[in-house]
Amino acid sequence: MGRVFEKRKHTMFARFDRMAKAFTRIGKDIAMAVKANGPNPDNNPKLRMAIRNAKGANMPKDRVDAAIKRASSKEEKDFQEIVYEGYAPHGVPVLVECATDNPTRTVANIRLQFSKNHGTMGNSGSVSFMFERKGVFKFEPSKLNLDELELDLIDAGAEDIQRDAEETIIYTKFTEFGHMSKFLEFKKLEAKSSELNYIPNSTKELTEAEQDEVLKCIEALEADDDVQNVYHNLA
Repeated sequence: MGRVFEKRKHTMFARFDRMAKAFTRIGKDIAMAVKANGPNPDNNPKLRMAIRNAKGANMPKDRVDAAIKRASSKEEKDFQEIVYEGYAPHGVPVLVECATDNPTRTVANIRLQFSKNHGTMGNSGSVSFMFERKGVFKFEPSKLNLDELELDLIDAGAEDIQRDAEETIIYTKFTEFGHMSKFLEFKKLEAKSSELNYIPNSTKELTEAEQDEVLKCIEALEADDDVQNVYHNLA
């Protein structure tokens, strides 16, 4: 009974940590959008996207409003978007997407996490050629009728559409991300999330023990407060 309780407790805390991390990431997205184009979502497509992502992540509306208000003040920090590159154990390429108000601190922390977890920090361009930046739109299956919309979605820039019982994912080329976003807005179709992600051109197969080493490194990178996303090509 004690083991079951501990397992449930661990799962609950892990879920809480993921939610807290998602809220922090979206909060930074809101801050950067407001700093760039103002607090009015009607005139700010990036802010509209961040608000939709907040809703998809079940972020409370009062927290979203507070993030917009905070970003509108002069006291709010300016965040820079920086992507660091490197290798996790067993030569797995990794891209670490950050939003930071202190790049000196961030690069030192990222380098440390690579080193502590048997990875290596790389130079700019050392692994990014192994990935392609794409638009990724995720929907609950019930919110998107593909039988009716598939051809329209392809016309709007869909490069690939994947679906299973849990979600439907639309992929677009980087250059078609804005076009697809406008089409979905026009059709009043709300995605759980709309993001530009780095998708690996190929994947790498490893043993279970090797995978555990890689995932330990990735989890350590993801835990850093300045890290927004970590991408890799582990199968």
